[in-house]
Amino acid sequence: MILCLNPFTGLAGDMLLGALLDAGASLDAVRQAVAATGLTGWRLDAERVRTGALTATRVRIEVDDDATERPAAQLIAMAARTGLTVAEAALTAIAEVEGALHGVPAADVHLHELGGHDTLIDIVGCAAALRDLRVTRVHSAPLPLGGGTVHTRHGVLPVPAPATLALLKGARVRGGEAGEAVTPTGAALLRAAGTAYGPAPEMALRATGYGAGGRVLPDRPNVTVAMLGEPVAETGTQIVLSTNLDDVTGEVLGHVIERALAAGAADAWITPAVMKKGRPAHVLHVLTPFELADDLQNLVFAETGSLGLRRGAVEKVALPRHFETVRLHGRDVRIKHGPWGVKPEYDDLAALAEATGRPLQELAREAFDAL
Repeated sequence: MILCLNPFTGLAGDMLLGALLDAGASLDAVRQAVAATGLTGWRLDAERVRTGALTATRVRIEVDDDATERPAAQLIAMAARTGLTVAEAALTAIAEVEGALHGVPAADVHLHELGGHDTLIDIVGCAAALRDLRVTRVHSAPLPLGGGTVHTRHGVLPVPAPATLALLKGARVRGGEAGEAVTPTGAALLRAAGTAYGPAPEMALRATGYGAGGRVLPDRPNVTVAMLGEPVAETGTQIVLSTNLDDVTGEVLGHVIERALAAGAADAWITPAVMKKGRPAHVLHVLTPFELADDLQNLVFAETGSLGLRRGAVEKVALPRHFETVRLHGRDVRIKHGPWGVKPEYDDLAALAEATGRPLQELAREAFDAL
């Protein structure tokens, strides 16, 4: 599922969580994930509220203590118990930018305003809602920056807060009115989710949610909008080049495939064939965009010595896919996600199997478990 965000008036962790719940995420699933952290003395509810001309979902968090300070390492360890990589990554990002801003190692960071129950509940809750909704890609419109100042334990700081700006590195932003429009928690969640910025991709819209913020604005609703959609297939016409070969070795055929793919072919493959007089042969096929067809045709002629080939237009249907990276035994393994399945990349698994001496199939199962 694709999640597209419109941070109409900004983005905070509770606004994102409210929007995801409004779009259909299970509140019970969110509560179970927060409970898995080991956090005690909290209650989480969601209610429908009116904000401006709209109704939206607002989360309510009640706690039995008012502590706002905790070591970042403690929060990261608590998030790790849930198996929610987005939550762990978001808290790790907060620790890293706070450490860089205050000149201490990330492992030694002590969070003040961000060390309370709310931060952990918002981050773990959003990560659990993303999992419950089966979100695999996140897109966002440019974020409003806000302006003015904010009072913190470190004194008066400009808005956006320095931590927020650091967490938004690489994001698309725009000017905004006075006030804190994006919080560090909201920025960390977008970063951890690998958010892409710009227009929403083409998709089949399935649900919409509105998450309410706490501020009351005089002229507009204070909401973050979440849109959920399913990816749609891309179609287009490409060229298939094919030629029969009965005098080319397997080594040369493999070389031709590698060269064709490196030169931009969409695909290349070999099929066995029997030619006239019972001669065994191979058929080389190269799938190519129109603009590369002539160059790849010349490559096939030069590498195989063939005196001719066939060209035919075909309709190609490409389902959307994206990659996620997991860390196994000190190495990155890419996981390819498609609409109908998930698969670790063979090259990454093979390299890891070679480095560790462990069976490839065992590593593949570990890669799935790490998602």
